[in-house]
Amino acid sequence: MSAYIVGALVPIVFTLLLRSSKNVKKRGVPVDVGGEPGYAIRNSRFPSPVETAWEGISTLAELFEQACKQHHDKRLLGTRKLISREVQVTEDGRSFEKVHLGDYEWLTYGKAFEAVCNFASGLVQLGHKKEERVAIFADTREEWFIALQACFRRNVTVVTIYASLGEEALCHSLNETEVTTVICANKELKKLVNISGQLDTVKRVICMDDEIPTSASGRWTITSFADVERMGCENPVVADLPLSADVAVIMYTSGSTGLPKGVMMTHGNVLATVSAVMTIVPGLGSKDVYLAYLPLAHILELAAENLIPAVGGVIGYGAPLTLTDTSSKIKAGTKGDATVLSPTVMAAVPAILDRVREGVRKKVDAKGGLSKKLFDLAYARRLSAINGSWAGAWGLEKLLWNFLVFKKVRAILGGRIRFLLSGGAPLSADTQRFINICLGAPIGQGYGLTETCAGATFSEVDDTSVGRVGSPLPCSFVKMCVSEPMCSQSFIFSCSPLSLIDWPEGG
Repeated sequence: MSAYIVGALVPIVFTLLLRSSKNVKKRGVPVDVGGEPGYAIRNSRFPSPVETAWEGISTLAELFEQACKQHHDKRLLGTRKLISREVQVTEDGRSFEKVHLGDYEWLTYGKAFEAVCNFASGLVQLGHKKEERVAIFADTREEWFIALQACFRRNVTVVTIYASLGEEALCHSLNETEVTTVICANKELKKLVNISGQLDTVKRVICMDDEIPTSASGRWTITSFADVERMGCENPVVADLPLSADVAVIMYTSGSTGLPKGVMMTHGNVLATVSAVMTIVPGLGSKDVYLAYLPLAHILELAAENLIPAVGGVIGYGAPLTLTDTSSKIKAGTKGDATVLSPTVMAAVPAILDRVREGVRKKVDAKGGLSKKLFDLAYARRLSAINGSWAGAWGLEKLLWNFLVFKKVRAILGGRIRFLLSGGAPLSADTQRFINICLGAPIGQGYGLTETCAGATFSEVDDTSVGRVGSPLPCSFVKMCVSEPMCSQSFIFSCSPLSLIDWPEGG
């Protein structure tokens, strides 16, 4: 059991036990969930686990269809146009790819739903059967999301695989789930070709890119993404929608402790997490713009991209290496994804936020002189206000410092960020405070596992503490218990619909 897990969750319990003041907001309350002896808590605002935030909606397929009907003519999915691509060679002989990307080109909710329905029908025309599994093996992009929703409309379970997985892990994941259809891009197709002789069940490959390498032909049929949509458009098939208890995804972990592990999640599991986050992020709605760049093969991103359409928001696709104007893959003098999109909400991992912090500090230190002194003064004053009272932190002085100093920092991520969600690893207190101050936005830090469908705990917007991961999400119970031998600690999470998941010692 890592020190971070204990350090993050133990304070929740002691806070509940020791705080007795009526003036202190309760962020969790004791609850009896039975089973092994232990101390269980749930979010204090909800008497029972949340399963859905939308009346009559019990699956992700229903949620997406409802959103598309409600916001038919509003833009939904955006992808930047590629203007040029070049390779730059450094003096020491290393080469780096640089891209010049243009504005976002958009699909409306109506057009996105049409593409989803066409692709779903196209899968049938290719010969993919309902009981067979589809694997999506690619970086996050518009086609990934369309393929996912298309599979949901046919009640086809999707196996999600990190695009960065090595050949052994990839082969293991595809064979273990007996995948018959793989959806990927050209880059991932090359990996498939290398292990084609070791794949037992793959019959079809759908390539997201229009130009398919001739060397990829062989043991399977290869069809372009666009051709599958076209076939479905010409031969429409009625949807075969799933039930809440049907498995939506089998999500493979990154394999950091051996071969990747496949985690089965139902439509009800993911919908419960999506519904719970609705109650945590303040004012989430149709004016929000979400920058999607984290791996969709990760439950954090998959849940986020199912939530944004449900509230009528906008999803613009980017990539970690093109995120900002100074990202390594962005051609000098051109704009990164955040600058062009100007998102209002983002999900992030600590590594990304640490990189933003380090980049700002380097620029400030390099300028030196009056600029550095002004930045340090503004930062110290804002930090003092936050540590002392949030009422003071939101006054005229904050507006002054934001205008004089922090406006340029906010521009790094487009200038409109109002909420950040951090997960995947512990976020340092220093980085959390830095982002709070310089971006002027709260960070909701969450904790969970793939096995808990991401949603276990999440800090609330008015919780200004650092180094914490908050109280249980409304879809979860958190239970701390002691298991033998020698008081080693383990945790049990219960996510709606209720299913207890043991967290083994050392996990």
